[in-house]
Amino acid sequence: MASPARTNAVAKHIAPVEQDSVQEPSQESAHESVQDSSGDAVARPEELRLLEALLFASTEPLDEASLAKRMPEGVDVKVALAQLQADYAMRGVNLVRVASKWTFRTAGDLAWLMTRESTETRRLSRAAIEMLAIIAYHQPVTRAEIEEIRGVVTSKGTLDVLLETGWIRPRGRRKTPGRPLTFGTTEAFLSQFSLEALGDLPGLDELKGAGLLDTRLPSGFNVPSPSDDPALREDEEPLDPGDLELALAPAVEPEKGDEG
Repeated sequence: MASPARTNAVAKHIAPVEQDSVQEPSQESAHESVQDSSGDAVARPEELRLLEALLFASTEPLDEASLAKRMPEGVDVKVALAQLQADYAMRGVNLVRVASKWTFRTAGDLAWLMTRESTETRRLSRAAIEMLAIIAYHQPVTRAEIEEIRGVVTSKGTLDVLLETGWIRPRGRRKTPGRPLTFGTTEAFLSQFSLEALGDLPGLDELKGAGLLDTRLPSGFNVPSPSDDPALREDEEPLDPGDLELALAPAVEPEKGDEG
């Protein structure tokens, strides 16, 4: 039979081992932290992978609400998007926000790689550019109002050219005699000119600085603050069935030399 002294010595030797073997992991070590060292919320790696896959697989930009529906419950989509955008900031493709939606696009400094694309470029006439600018800044606006602002009658077919680009659309009808169509810009317009919202269009000072406006402007001249609110105004009413199929401008008449 072992002596009491020897038994006590063995117990002291194995006590630390027994204590370590039954120690339960703390709650903090059992769950991965969702905050960085600065205390700011961060997305988990698996959440970023899911978000990345959704954006890459989509054929069109996605808004935060659509992404949130497909992500696991409890994920802060705004935080995850901001983190993913930072991760891709220095890569060949960037995560960008266009028209309040998110999409991946080739980095701007690598645009030269796309020069081999067989894209046909159609140059807009000066009249079409002026009309597009007026619609962007003054929408909703009618054709007659565009002509009043420009001071000249709109040439036939110019409005149709802009409609074909997909940059403008009929919004509604003005509550005035004749019920003329009102026009506004589209998401395709924002995407084409890399604008997050219509409010990002340059103001008066920026236009002057770029040399697009004469510095000797008449007193009281100002550039309106554009708004792309899709809701109809009080002086507008909904479109009639078939309005989108209407020929909005008459066909171009042949030159006199082509007649006969």
